[in-house]
Amino acid sequence: MAEADRNIPLEEEISDIADFFKVFGDSTRLKILFLLEKGELPVHMIAETLGMQQSTISQQLKLLRASRLVRHRKEGRNIHYRLNDDHIAKILSLGVEHYEETLG
Repeated sequence: MAEADRNIPLEEEISDIADFFKVFGDSTRLKILFLLEKGELPVHMIAETLGMQQSTISQQLKLLRASRLVRHRKEGRNIHYRLNDDHIAKILSLGVEHYEETLG
């Protein structure tokens, strides 16, 4: 095995990581993640803040939940969402930092 190959994850891992990053490729999902970076919110507040239908937001949250980027809890009839962990906030922060550096 060549020296450079030792740092490359296995093919299955590469595929999973690529799928993980694909989730960040949608502007609605990114908006939701940036909102949740500030703290937990119920679905109706996310929809209201973004000016979108609750059903549209729910679809995106389902995908974010399946990708383990957000977690939820039920409170009565409301479902509240938050980022799954600090890694997601770091990824968002690094994305903003990179974007701002490219403007410079």
